[in-house]
Amino acid sequence: MTSRRHFLAGLAAASLTPIRGWAAVGAPDYLAAALFPDGSYRLAGLSVSGDILFTLPLPARGHAAAAHPHLAQAVAFARRPGTFAVVLDCTTGVEIKRLNAPAGRHFYGHGVFSPDGSRLFTTENDYEAGDGVIGVWDTTGYRRLDEFPSGGIGPHDMRLMPDGQTLVIANGGIETHPEMGRTKLNLPTMQPRLSYLDLAGSILEQVELPRELHKNSIRHLAVRQDGMVGFALQWQGDKTQHPPLLGLHQRSETPRLLSAPDAEQSTLQGYAGSIAFSGEGDNVAITCPRGNALHQFTVADGQLTGVFPLKDVCGLGPGPKGFVFTTGTGVVGELTSKTRISTRPDCQWDNHLIPIRTSA
Repeated sequence: MTSRRHFLAGLAAASLTPIRGWAAVGAPDYLAAALFPDGSYRLAGLSVSGDILFTLPLPARGHAAAAHPHLAQAVAFARRPGTFAVVLDCTTGVEIKRLNAPAGRHFYGHGVFSPDGSRLFTTENDYEAGDGVIGVWDTTGYRRLDEFPSGGIGPHDMRLMPDGQTLVIANGGIETHPEMGRTKLNLPTMQPRLSYLDLAGSILEQVELPRELHKNSIRHLAVRQDGMVGFALQWQGDKTQHPPLLGLHQRSETPRLLSAPDAEQSTLQGYAGSIAFSGEGDNVAITCPRGNALHQFTVADGQLTGVFPLKDVCGLGPGPKGFVFTTGTGVVGELTSKTRISTRPDCQWDNHLIPIRTSA
């Protein structure tokens, strides 16, 4: 796979009307944040073959992004405990709006749009109370409308379920406070939860791990078309233990936890970055940047089917016949039966590769 270095140069300010759809910027398959060679942080639109279709500047390091379901707009979120989110018109490069977390809140780096694009939901920390909240924003002018409890502490990732009516939230269980930086304040009592809420904030279902795994923080999510949720875990306990770092869940069922044999699992340092289902949905994978590895499992039987050594691999998304991944060393790769890798050493890709799924 060859990755061409073509940026959409000269993205100048232009009228915001009419706002065009994703086809106007080359129909990108993914959004990804990166540090570029000039020292700037940017949000990039990537094709499944690894081509960069556009890049847009960010005020500081980004974490993840949300793609509008039909307009070529994206919201890029600051890395925790950042307080900014930038709404970008991807066709012009214009910053439409700068969102600031309300007083006493910070963003966790993730958000999703409602199916019609009229609302944006953001994961946030009410850090004085130590509670997780979901912010609700009207996308007409990106005005904050409301907020509701996330169902736990430390809501990190959040996805919209295929029914278009349900949010699934990775409440990681870790309390933090921006005055303490990224220090974890409640490890002995942390209680991660996978929470399902309707779009008005009512809790529909809460899922917890076995008590002996209460220090296994639920961090990132993937959702299959049939409603199966995959979740990636980050272990906060004894580093001599090597618990599962990947879970699968269907509503009203007990979660399944998948793990590699100890010889492989012990090298991961208790840390999974991103998670994705393959394009056809038969496989699920996690990236482990601290262990420099990508692990692939079959969904049906939970068997480990591949261990791929990849330095600083973290971004992961579904590909046409497998997975697409990015690394902090500049690699954009496609993991299929015939793995192809393209290197861009001038880009340090950040944590996530966000699929763009449009409704038009």
